[in-house]
Amino acid sequence: MTQLDVRPRAGDTVSGVAEGDVRSKGLGKGSVGLVGSAVIGISTVAPVYCLTSTLGSTAGEVGMQMPAIFLAGFLPMLLVAFAYRELNKAMPDCGTSFTWTVKAFGPRIGWMCGWGLVIATIIVLSNLAGVATSYFWLLAGEITGNESIAALDDNKLVHIATCLTLIAVATAISYRGMTATKGVQYALVGLQLLVLAVFVAMAFQKASAGTFDTGLDFSWSWMNPFAVESMAAFTAGLSLSIFMYWGWDACLATNEETTGSTKTPGRASLIAMVVLVGSYLATGVAAQMAVGAGGEGLGLANEETSGNVFAALAGPVMGPVLGVLLFVAVLASAAASLQTTFIPVARTVLAMSTYEALPPSYAKVHPKFKTPGRATVMAGVATGAFYTVMTLVSENVLTDTIFALGLMICFYYSLTAFACVWYFRAELRRSSRDLLFKGVFPVLGGLLLAAVFFKTLYDAWDPTYGSGSTIPGLGVGNVFVIGVGLLALGLVVMFVTERRSPAFFRGEVLTKSTPALVVED
Repeated sequence: MTQLDVRPRAGDTVSGVAEGDVRSKGLGKGSVGLVGSAVIGISTVAPVYCLTSTLGSTAGEVGMQMPAIFLAGFLPMLLVAFAYRELNKAMPDCGTSFTWTVKAFGPRIGWMCGWGLVIATIIVLSNLAGVATSYFWLLAGEITGNESIAALDDNKLVHIATCLTLIAVATAISYRGMTATKGVQYALVGLQLLVLAVFVAMAFQKASAGTFDTGLDFSWSWMNPFAVESMAAFTAGLSLSIFMYWGWDACLATNEETTGSTKTPGRASLIAMVVLVGSYLATGVAAQMAVGAGGEGLGLANEETSGNVFAALAGPVMGPVLGVLLFVAVLASAAASLQTTFIPVARTVLAMSTYEALPPSYAKVHPKFKTPGRATVMAGVATGAFYTVMTLVSENVLTDTIFALGLMICFYYSLTAFACVWYFRAELRRSSRDLLFKGVFPVLGGLLLAAVFFKTLYDAWDPTYGSGSTIPGLGVGNVFVIGVGLLALGLVVMFVTERRSPAFFRGEVLTKSTPALVVED
């Protein structure tokens, strides 16, 4: 299909601004409203997928303090969300973290921030595809009543082939644009939230009836984060919790396509955050009351089931018929997120290419679908390659990549928060509002996430961190190798890009004085 090259040409203008000063990207304007933007944020996070992937791991790290950790993870996310909102008001650019940190700190720090976002998204996409694949075969086994069909997921070649097929389908759908499946996204998000509410209600019912021997009585002490046994356990749990909120910033990545581009994305991200923290707290408390947080039986921390909690709890909590709905909800959650998660990575790559920080071929938008087609395809290929390699290398790919993702999230979110403070530093004394929302809140959020990043790096050096898997001969855990390795790869790619695109890295293309793209609301 033909791609539209949207790189600037001499004499072109955007809203009266010379194209030499601002870069139009050719995305479809006004295609997303407030509700649609909030749905994109929730869908990208995929709450049901996040819960089945991390409820058990979080309970294994912090025990009964899991609800407290969900709240603790929400705090830095909320503080950073204020930074995103303020930056978006001033510079509604689909490059988000990349564009903003370049304007604040210069091209190299900004480039690495963009790399962190891109890599984090590829890790999530691979994880989503893996979970969707597992639930596809589990659901097929439940529907047919044939355990051998469900067991096909244990066949590595079948698993990889199915996963690559799902990635290809999601890439093709994302290539055609957001509006093509808007109704489907609404339905999938509504379905997973509805089924989650049913699960919570039935878990509370089972807890009150004392159905399971491992169940617990509710205690307000569960909300105390200071009761976690060690700082290492707290940091590991917090890293998982932060992962569970990741994706809300997809609302901001569509700012050039949103009606009310300076205000709507920020409001949508806050709506998404409130929905998520409410869902996580209700589910965490209900599940812990029903089956407990221990490692025996149906306990959430049971190592045999902790990586996929809902697969173990669906039947016992919801029964054989409704339990199938939970399988459907997880599959729907992963599938919906698999599509929308392409939004931030493709648009970040588009922006980086438009500003000459990546090869110009990625600065092309499809003339009909108004999407960054080549960047979307690149993300799909990278996701498939990453998941295939990780699956062949590690037996615990889902757990290890989730922990590594926490590193990437803390890396680029904290840089973006600090960029907000530095960019608006001259405005902080203008009013108490500016001081709080452009200064105090972002810097606190950035410091919290930076602390988690460095503490996780330190802890991940231990081979027992995460799943406990190691790469033979290295003597360190997979989480450390994945996280540090991907950041080091980013440095290599940046130096290669600098040789080919020196203008951007000399600060000649995107500076603080470069006007933001004016998007008509």
